[in-house]
Amino acid sequence: MDIKKILKSHKAQFGIVLAVAFFLPMFVKDASVTHIMILVLLYVILSMGLEIALGITDLFSLCHAAFYGMGAYVSALLSIYLGWSFWVTLPIATICAGLFGFLIGLPALRTNGDYLAIATLGFGEIFRLILVNGGDFTRGPRGLTGIARPELFGLDFTNKNVYYYIILAATVSIFLVVYNIPRTFFGRALMAIRDDEAAAAFMGIQVSKYKVTAFTLSGMIAGIAGAFYAHYICYISPDTFVYNDSITILTMVLIGGGGTVIGPVVGAVILTILPELLRSFVEYRMLIYGLVVVVMMQIRPMGILGHLNIRVSYLERRLKKNQPDSRKGKEV
Repeated sequence: MDIKKILKSHKAQFGIVLAVAFFLPMFVKDASVTHIMILVLLYVILSMGLEIALGITDLFSLCHAAFYGMGAYVSALLSIYLGWSFWVTLPIATICAGLFGFLIGLPALRTNGDYLAIATLGFGEIFRLILVNGGDFTRGPRGLTGIARPELFGLDFTNKNVYYYIILAATVSIFLVVYNIPRTFFGRALMAIRDDEAAAAFMGIQVSKYKVTAFTLSGMIAGIAGAFYAHYICYISPDTFVYNDSITILTMVLIGGGGTVIGPVVGAVILTILPELLRSFVEYRMLIYGLVVVVMMQIRPMGILGHLNIRVSYLERRLKKNQPDSRKGKEV
């Protein structure tokens, strides 16, 4: 049995990471550390959502925080005003965030690149202003308090470990879905649009439909994270879903390596833990993020894992080139 070959397989690597994530809370006694671990999982979900729009389809979105906020507010409002269970509000919040993504995806049909980024930034700010000026319904800048925690089989969701495992299950499920998207016809169509939109259209791919669908799925995944966040913190406000959060999520994808699926996960882990280590420099957080992105664009323009994938494929090509052809000597 070749241990090295086993460890190089994606299934083995995924199993190891999943095992570490599963058993880690059992060795963590500090509730604040568990809180950070929950935030890591939430940002992994958010990064997975943006990966569909940015990494796989190359749609530059700066309103991911708005999708996040839509999921959080829809779930929280239904819970507060109608008393509905989290497990009922979660799918509704997901659908609403997806519809919001669909509406924001419509400008993507006419704009690209920087213009699309500006358009989505505007939509994100409009969403925030609606929340701020929502009167008694959204409670304006004061935000929503008293959001009920989930209930399931008598589990104690005030226990952070319980909430961690529920979000871990959601994170793993979403990761598997996003990871397999590039292996489907839908995913290949998105990547074709990313590589050359005109050529994709010439091949018969309905570019408009796939772009809007990418935004819709991106919004739905962010909405799931928003609903989990609202019922975990039990308080949300418009300040939670601002432009800075969209930049943070974007930075996670860029640093990890957009288009690699696994890269955004690495970026989410790094940029969720890093601020906790640099709490004394919290006012310079966005400046630090900006510098990190600039440096990464210079030394590893495809992100941490994106650059690694290139090196691996290059080495594989070199090794295959240097291997003797087994067919030689057999020809008559």
